[in-house]
Amino acid sequence: MTISSKQKVYQEVIKELQQHIEMHHLNSGDKLPSEREISERLNAGRSSVREALRALELIGLIETRHGEGTYLRTYRTFQTVELLSSFILRQENMKNDLSVTKKIIEKEAAKLAFSRMEENDFKKLNKIAAMYTNDPHTRHSTYFTYLFDKTENLLMTKIWVLMDEFSHTVSTQHYDDAFYSKLTDLYSERDYPSIEALFIN
Repeated sequence: MTISSKQKVYQEVIKELQQHIEMHHLNSGDKLPSEREISERLNAGRSSVREALRALELIGLIETRHGEGTYLRTYRTFQTVELLSSFILRQENMKNDLSVTKKIIEKEAAKLAFSRMEENDFKKLNKIAAMYTNDPHTRHSTYFTYLFDKTENLLMTKIWVLMDEFSHTVSTQHYDDAFYSKLTDLYSERDYPSIEALFIN
């Protein structure tokens, strides 16, 4: 079987499982169709389906219990992070790309959260910035976790969480001490245009 054929089967297996999960409203721990059932539905070889399921198990989306079947797992980003670290980090330029891309996403999240910020949020952000002055890494993650929650954009948040955890394997990325209080001040002063400049400086 060619690589493109294997990729097609892999994609079809994912699509089939996704539809099954949505149709039956499955949650973590619920049983999925067997390898044989998927093979018959897709009219694909058992070995190809087995490879696709192993790949999904490798990244922690499903688990196979010997003698019981295949089950849906709770997604854990650290498993994907470990895989990314093993392959992508071998390319030196990827480390810089990660840092740049992560900063772009954080800037857009800061802008997206702007209209949802209220007086109580300013206090919470200042408290976070002050609480972790001796731990820049935790301050950064905690501060931006709060901002991403305010965006109410689940996809953007999931992407950032993955990149944030992934970046820990490269270096500790955070902004200077004054950055966090400055950004909070911009929210408080309703100064949206200056957010862009703050991330550039």
